Amino acid sequence: MRILLWHVHGSWTTAFVQGPHTYVVPVTPDRGPDGLGRARTWDWPAGVVEVPPERLRDEHIDVVVLQRPHELALVDRWLGRRPPLVYLEHNAPHGDVPDTRHPAAGIPGATLVHVTHFNRLMWDAGPTPSTVVEHGIVDPGPLWTGDLERAAVAVNEPLRRGRTTGTDLLPAFAEAAPLDVFGMGTDGLAARLGIPADRCRSHELTQAELHARMARRRVYVHPVRWTSLGLSLLEAMHLGMPVVALATTEVTEAVPSGAGVVSNRIDELTDAVRDFVADPLHARRIGEEARAAALARYGLNRFLDDWERLLKEVAR
Repeated sequence: MRILLWHVHGSWTTAFVQGPHTYVVPVTPDRGPDGLGRARTWDWPAGVVEVPPERLRDEHIDVVVLQRPHELALVDRWLGRRPPLVYLEHNAPHGDVPDTRHPAAGIPGATLVHVTHFNRLMWDAGPTPSTVVEHGIVDPGPLWTGDLERAAVAVNEPLRRGRTTGTDLLPAFAEAAPLDVFGMGTDGLAARLGIPADRCRSHELTQAELHARMARRRVYVHPVRWTSLGLSLLEAMHLGMPVVALATTEVTEAVPSGAGVVSNRIDELTDAVRDFVADPLHARRIGEEARAAALARYGLNRFLDDWERLLKEVAR
């Protein structure tokens, strides 16, 4: 098939474009939000092709994957027609939860796809048929060494996103273990939160660098209160890292017993961080369980098979 989608979520798209199709991504001269084209920091296969908006009317498109509300208007304007539509929702709802109406509710012929069962439960899709295709991860390999007695956190723009990403919880975790916070917009984080510089360091890296650097940290901390299901958590598990996470949204499904510590009690979470840092053999054993669980549920082959079945059904 030839599938039109916008480059919106680089990590998710990296997994999606590993399939057998041609993936058409709009590209504009400024490479703005509606025309980013191919990824610059992720490894995408040759099947991802860039097409300027003015040429899309001449392209054969079997399925369109929408990810933002305004993209339907772009389809109408750039293609002049509506191929079969999938609306992929990456996020948990914000606003009047649990009564938040989804933007895809009522789009004729569209199929709404969520990345977690929690999201499907919480969004009001109205009459639009909805389903779930859980995340898949391009396996970075069991890279964990844990040779640094520090905790890794991966989050983009923690200062802007605040309580949503649990930024206010980082001082408590920094008391339990020195933190390395990876992600965009993390510069100056320690100073803004009043954490001593040696207890909280910021890093902005490419995806390839991120995995290798995270894997040297003893434990992965996921302090996010309200998100769909952070891909960084699943990537850390694939790396073989023990994880410590809030028991919110889909995390209790993603991290089974024995693969980490999941709780809404901050004292239990900080104690777990201390335990992992103090006992590398324990950290290794739990990290191995985390990797096995992630491969079983969030492996790339399962993800691509699920999407293959859905795309064929939608195109038909």
